[in-house]
Amino acid sequence: MLLPAEIIKKKRNNLELTTEEIEFFILSYTDGKIPDYQMSAFLMATYFNGMTNAETVALTRTMLHSGIVVDTSLIKGFKVDKHSTGGVGDKTSLILGPVVAAAGVYVPMISGRGLGHTGGTLDKLESIPGFNTQQTLEKFVEITKKIGTCFIGQTKEICPADKKIYALRDVTATIESLPLICASIMSKKIAEGIDGLVLDVKFGSGAFMKTEDEAINLARALMKIAQSYDKKIVSIISSMEQPLGRFAGNAHEVLECIEIMKNKTFIGPSGNDLYEETRELSLQLSAHMIHLSGKTKNFNEAYNLATEVLVSGKALKVFEQMCIEQSGDLSKLTLGKQKLEMRSEQEGYISKFHVEKIGIAGIMLKAGRLKAEDYVNPTSGIEFHVKLGDYVKKDDLIYTIHGDEAELFPKAQETLAHSYQISLQKPPAHVLIKEVLS
Repeated sequence: MLLPAEIIKKKRNNLELTTEEIEFFILSYTDGKIPDYQMSAFLMATYFNGMTNAETVALTRTMLHSGIVVDTSLIKGFKVDKHSTGGVGDKTSLILGPVVAAAGVYVPMISGRGLGHTGGTLDKLESIPGFNTQQTLEKFVEITKKIGTCFIGQTKEICPADKKIYALRDVTATIESLPLICASIMSKKIAEGIDGLVLDVKFGSGAFMKTEDEAINLARALMKIAQSYDKKIVSIISSMEQPLGRFAGNAHEVLECIEIMKNKTFIGPSGNDLYEETRELSLQLSAHMIHLSGKTKNFNEAYNLATEVLVSGKALKVFEQMCIEQSGDLSKLTLGKQKLEMRSEQEGYISKFHVEKIGIAGIMLKAGRLKAEDYVNPTSGIEFHVKLGDYVKKDDLIYTIHGDEAELFPKAQETLAHSYQISLQKPPAHVLIKEVLS
C-alpha cells in the first residue's frame, strides 16, 4: 500500500521515486485525496533534491495523462508550437503564430497568463476587446485548421494535475524547480497534439533563469522529454538583460506587434529602431518552426520565407482573421490616456537594466499580476526609449509610463528610477540570441 507520507519522506531523503509512486501521489492530489499541505511538502522536497531524468519523464507523463491529448488528426500537416520561459516585453507569439501559419505550417497554441514580473500571451490578446481565448477544444482545432493558428488558454481537460499543482507552486516558492518546470511545460505542450516545438529559453535579470548556463540546462532537460515523445525540438537561448522591444504592457504590446506586421519602424532618440529586437527574435523563432516542419532545406531558406511572409503583409492578414474568428475587435484597441515621462538625470551610456524591477513596476501599474486572481488593466504599460549601450544626455527620455490610473504612477516611477544604470564607459554590445541547441 502506498502512503503519501512515505513518498514525501523518500523524496526528502533524496531517493529516486518509482513511476508508480509518482502516479499515485500526483493523481491522488488531483482527485482531492491528498491535501495541499502534503503536496506542499512534496514540492519543497523536490525543489531541494531535484529529480532524475526518469522521475521527470514519469512526472510529465502523469500530468499529461491526468487529462486528454487534443485530437488534431483533422489537421493534415505538420503542427508546431513555441514556448518561451518569459520576460518583460516578450510578445513574439503574437507575430510568429501568424507568420508561421501564413508560411503554410499549423500553429495550435495553448498559452498562459502573466504571473510575477513576466507577461502572458493571453493577457495581451484579451486586451483586444472581445477576443475570446476560452474556446472549446473542438473550436480550437477548427480555427487552427481554417486559418493556420489559434490561441487559447489551458482548458479543464488539459493537464488538470498541472493546473492544480502550478497554483500551489506559486504560493510555496517552488516555481524555479527544474523538474517541476519541465513537467509543467512539456505536459501541456505534448497535450496540444503537436509534432514539433521551438523553445525560447531566456536568461538574465528579467528571466527566471539568471545565467546562460542555467538556461542551457533547462533547455536540455526540456529537449530530453520532447525527444522521449519523438517530438522535433529546437531551443534558442536568448537574453533578457534588457526588456524586449518598445513596450511592456498588454494593449501597448499588441500595438507594437501590429506595427511590426505593417512593416513600420520606430526610431528612438539614439537612432535605434525600437522594434528591431522584437522583429528579429520573432523571425528567428518563426524560421526554426518552419524548418522543423521540413518545408525548407535549411534554416536560411526558412528565415527568408518568414521574412517574406512578414514583409508582404500575409502575417497581418492571418492575425486579423484570427481576431475575427476569436471575436476580437482590433478597431477598439485602447491605450492608456495618461502618461508620465521619466528623463535621465545624468549623462553617459546605458550600461545595465534591472529588468525584473521594470516588471515589478508593471505590476504596480496593474499591467501584470502577483497572484493569479489579480486584475490586469490592459491599458497600462511602460515605453522604453533607450537600449543597452545608448548614449544619453541629461533630460533625455528613458521611460514613459502609460495608463488610466495616474495615482499608480508615483510608486512605479520610484521603482523604475532604480531599474537602470548609466556609466561613462560604453558596455559591450547586447547579444540577443546566445546559442541554438538542436
